[in-house]
Amino acid sequence: FLLPLVSAARMTGLAKEDAKSKRYDRQIRIWGRDGQRRLETARVCLLGADADGAEAMKNLVLGGVASYTIVDGDEVKPWDLADNFLLDKESLGKSKAECVSRLLQEFSEEVSGKFINERPDQLIASEPGFFKDFTLVLVHGRIGHEVLVSLEKTCRSHGVKLIFGRSYGLFGMVRISAEEHDVIESKPENALLDLRVNRPWKELAEYAGKFDMESLDDMTYKHVPFVVLLLKAAELWKQGHQGALPADRQQQREFKQFVRGLQRSKGEGFVDEGDNFKEAVDNAHYLWGGSSIPSELLEYFGSSSCTPTVDSSDFWIVMAAVKAFVDNGDGALPLPGSIPDMTATTDLYLDLKRLYERKADSDVARVEANVKEILVSLALDKNRISTEYIRLFCKNTSHLKVIKYPTIEEERQSITGSKSTYLKSLLLSEDTAENAFVYILMHACDKFEEINTQQPGIFDSELEADKERLKGIVNSIMSEAGLPTIPLSEEDIHE
Repeated sequence: FLLPLVSAARMTGLAKEDAKSKRYDRQIRIWGRDGQRRLETARVCLLGADADGAEAMKNLVLGGVASYTIVDGDEVKPWDLADNFLLDKESLGKSKAECVSRLLQEFSEEVSGKFINERPDQLIASEPGFFKDFTLVLVHGRIGHEVLVSLEKTCRSHGVKLIFGRSYGLFGMVRISAEEHDVIESKPENALLDLRVNRPWKELAEYAGKFDMESLDDMTYKHVPFVVLLLKAAELWKQGHQGALPADRQQQREFKQFVRGLQRSKGEGFVDEGDNFKEAVDNAHYLWGGSSIPSELLEYFGSSSCTPTVDSSDFWIVMAAVKAFVDNGDGALPLPGSIPDMTATTDLYLDLKRLYERKADSDVARVEANVKEILVSLALDKNRISTEYIRLFCKNTSHLKVIKYPTIEEERQSITGSKSTYLKSLLLSEDTAENAFVYILMHACDKFEEINTQQPGIFDSELEADKERLKGIVNSIMSEAGLPTIPLSEEDIHE
């Protein structure tokens, strides 16, 4: 009697998974299943339940985060109702964190949420360890520079991502702070597939060798996959070029003409041109590009992080395993295993597709063996990293990204120091000058608050005086940083 119960439970689980896939189908198409999995396991803390923070949290809840915690010590004021759509008249005088959390729960019952009715700066000062178990901390409120620096140090020490943003009227800024952010699915535009036609593995070469082009009937001849045509043309080309593939633009043009000349002709020199040969010409560039190791990836291989320790992330352990795969193999990366659409019979296309998939599976297995060997050598659980993660990594090795962010202090030094060459170039460019000035204006507003303990323009009676004070701070920042003096936009200052 146990079998039907297990089957029913399994069917229920599958039904829930199917319902979840349908619910999040559109976003899964954008960032993939791994991205959705990361979102669904994310624990988010929001500091400051103002309009910006509420909007950001609403989008994350709709996206399916695991849980959220809102920290805000303020009560709802009348002016909060003007811009925060998660507050209503019944919220007046009540805890802002509680009201926003209550309405967020209505967006998704699957997301766990709670609130803390306390000022964020007080919580940061009194209980810094509170933030260590979150995946992401969002700061959308007026938090002083020193407090923000303290929070950043705590988050970085525990590997927690920190995003803080603020807005002034129609202007806003978002800043990411993390020791390192590793991206597997970077989704580059116009990326070349790795078809390995310039260095075919044994089974692919043997598969192409089985095609006797002369004996094929016309129908099959016109449906030989272009991958096979390129492999056969390359072998013929190398016979007349000392075993070398096309090396320069002239030879590349000659090779394309060479491929065209291989087509079957009928009577009086008439060429019976097929779409597969056109595709071979159009995709001839795969012979001289598309399977080399990117320079950026070689830098990662040479970094100290690629020597794993017990504290290494899964990302760097698999990176080290891929490096071992390259070093101990033929110097090529794991094959992703994808092929494009092409002119071919269904059987020939499926045969080729399976050939690439088998090679990709074999490469994943070799990388996985390297991963387990590394984990065992570090006295870690050899099954810690899943096959699915390793497969995703191998499929995207050519496009991996490691992003490092400067600290808040480092950014401030780049503004106020004498080495602001990048910012200077932005100010002097017509295309970027306005955004660069707004960026400086944002920092000037922060400095204004440090000096005056309030934001500029809070009181209408002091607006003109605040504008003059803000202009003085902007000029001071630009002078200290050695930046050029530019006319200050009255409209931007007023906003």
